[in-house]
Amino acid sequence: MNALVHNEPRARQVPLPSRGGAMAALEFGPTDRPIDIVFSHANGFNARTYRTILGPLATDLRILSLDLRGHGASTLSTAIEGREGWTQFREDLLALLGAATDGPVILAGHSMGGTSSLLAAAAEPGRVKALALFDPVIFRMGTGTPDPENNPLAQGADRRRATFPDKAAALTAYTGRGGFRTWSLEQLADYVEAGFRVTPEGEATLTCAPAWEASNFRTHNYDAFAAFRATRCPIRILRAEHGSTARLEPIEAELLATGRVTIETIPGTSHFLPMERPDLVRATLRELARPGSEP
Repeated sequence: MNALVHNEPRARQVPLPSRGGAMAALEFGPTDRPIDIVFSHANGFNARTYRTILGPLATDLRILSLDLRGHGASTLSTAIEGREGWTQFREDLLALLGAATDGPVILAGHSMGGTSSLLAAAAEPGRVKALALFDPVIFRMGTGTPDPENNPLAQGADRRRATFPDKAAALTAYTGRGGFRTWSLEQLADYVEAGFRVTPEGEATLTCAPAWEASNFRTHNYDAFAAFRATRCPIRILRAEHGSTARLEPIEAELLATGRVTIETIPGTSHFLPMERPDLVRATLRELARPGSEP
């Protein structure tokens, strides 16, 4: 029987000296087994946002849910000028795998977190047992690359209100609005809890600065199609029916022909698919974690 099973996560800080700081994470599940799943969040979010989605898996799976660079409680640099783009997240993930895991794991992620997981799996295939990508950001370099100077998502992030009187005020401001309309109140409360820190003046300010979130929308600098071709593991992709960022059409037939990639469009979902269909996220991760699921 597993020694310690916690449905509530345990906070961790994983030092990454080669990356110049530490990555924060929430750890779920038994402590007497290796890490099964490493989960990465969407731009602007944090590890705790996915607590209610991942927590039910903790009875028999050990999971690390990460705060990527510039998010949550991580302490990695957020210098914007001259930054290398999302390959930073790839290198952070690979360093994290080296520091915190004992063997191949399932890399999973939502949106930017899914893309970062794909890039890591392409760079070092031996570290990754399988990929679970929930509406990842995928497009053809050049024709689909967002315009850095005319990017509505980046412009919206730049305008985001960074400070509220307290976390309760932030929660009230977000409830039922914008992209949060389809979230449960518990999911939203988790996002706010880790997405804001209390200042010395007692106010609540975003842990992911608007300028950093905007920079992530503007600075991609990766070839997702080439990354898919460099992977060797099973890949499960769940994409939204409405407003999906997974623009796979130019490569979809090629991916399906490999026999190791499945692509499913989930009816009624938006880009916030994990919040809307947590049951499918859990089922996908359980399937990939099942013994014998690797090629």
